[in-house]
Amino acid sequence: MTQAIQTSAIVGVIGAGAMGAGIAQVAALAGHTVLLYDLDAKALDKARAGIATNVQRLIEKKKLDASDGHRAIDGVRIVTSLADLRTASLVIEAVAERLDVKRALFDELESIVTPECILATNTSSISITAIAAPLKHPSRVVGMHFFNPAPLMALVEVVRGLATSDAVAQTIYATSTAWGKKPVHAKSTPGFIVNRVARPFYAEGLRVLGEQAADAASIDTVMRDAGGFRMGPFELMDLIGHDVNFAVTRSVFDAYFYDPRFTPSLIQQELVSAGFLGRKTGRGFYDYGAGAAKPVARIETQTRKPSKIVLGESVALYEPLQTRIADAGTSRNDMDGLIAKIDDAYLFLTDGRTATERAHALGIDNIVLIDLALDYANARSIALTRARQCSVAAYAVVAGTLTDAGYAVVPLNDVAGMAVMRTVAMLVNEAADAINQGVCTSADLDLAMEKGVNYPLGPLAWGERIGIERIHDVLLHLAAHYGEDRYRASPLISALRYSGQRFH
Repeated sequence: MTQAIQTSAIVGVIGAGAMGAGIAQVAALAGHTVLLYDLDAKALDKARAGIATNVQRLIEKKKLDASDGHRAIDGVRIVTSLADLRTASLVIEAVAERLDVKRALFDELESIVTPECILATNTSSISITAIAAPLKHPSRVVGMHFFNPAPLMALVEVVRGLATSDAVAQTIYATSTAWGKKPVHAKSTPGFIVNRVARPFYAEGLRVLGEQAADAASIDTVMRDAGGFRMGPFELMDLIGHDVNFAVTRSVFDAYFYDPRFTPSLIQQELVSAGFLGRKTGRGFYDYGAGAAKPVARIETQTRKPSKIVLGESVALYEPLQTRIADAGTSRNDMDGLIAKIDDAYLFLTDGRTATERAHALGIDNIVLIDLALDYANARSIALTRARQCSVAAYAVVAGTLTDAGYAVVPLNDVAGMAVMRTVAMLVNEAADAINQGVCTSADLDLAMEKGVNYPLGPLAWGERIGIERIHDVLLHLAAHYGEDRYRASPLISALRYSGQRFH
């Protein structure tokens, strides 16, 4: 079994920005002497001071022994020349995200370090194969992609280029584990795992916003309160910075030869053009200026009390919802897919079609759709929409029933797939395609999305909980509704649906 590099080994870190400083801190706390290099002397001083402050804070919180903390601080040494890295066993670069810069750096390093030294890049999107290609020994180049902030985020993507040796990849995997991280193996493809699979989280939110189904605050609310995500797409994009988020989307879109699945949003492009980059500029989707009002979701207030509730057949996915709206003795209706008939309204879970289309297909005007929730038993908010044919009174009685059940009802205009369901279905779809193309294993993909972007469940596990057949239907309906290749179902999802097999 491949071993991690020994703590006696020297680790070089190139780049003293936020990522480089964070990586240096991680390596130092793991017991290594770290040689930190940057062209900017002020950046080096700032990085070392920041590391000392962070470590001291850990000591004060009793999360780190004082002697170990001071040893780590002393172990970070500033160097002023690349030549000073000649004794390193591992060098990790965290410099500008440009292929030419990284190639030039590794070309220079190759003439300085020993033949056994591993050269790792913290790139988030550039091909490892392309970075390594000009070198005499490309087999020692590997991706070691940390997530910001590196000391706190558990995930490390260990990325192999075509020339990366198995031994090098396994050594970096073992080293990441020894440093207290959760590493995953990935093949060098655009976006690797996380930056690729996460694209629909932003893209579908932007699409729903663009179709005026709801405002940003309302969509963010249901994504958090019903979907279980730590942040909604708009507040997260504001936090990341629209320049950064848009650039990553453009990079993945370009790298996949303009696959419509990764098409950037005109809405986000406008924000970037205006300089409304989010929190760092004081304005993005939300206003962060002094005295700005906190964004609030629209909550349905036009509600009515129901006279009669008849539940549909019990289905594991939404049985907790049925339990919240009616007692166990309530009569049942065996209509396919019906959650409940509430007075004259029929409540169904969204399946990727609009409520208007469902009403037409069923020949029933009063169709109301509810969005997906991670856990209907504990969800605080839920999204609801109605067919254009549905009467205001019929919709109001469904909204009233859900309000009485303890949900804050967020109304959406009738958009296909609503918000949570279409987003989760597309996340599952992108994850399935990554597996189908050999980017990583199913287990590593789910781990990466949980640890790298704090998803409540890995997309593949989530897809299995919802049901692969249901996910497949949602994708087929979205594709038919929009007539776009963007919503094509992954061949793996189709295969699993018709074989009855699972991702895991």
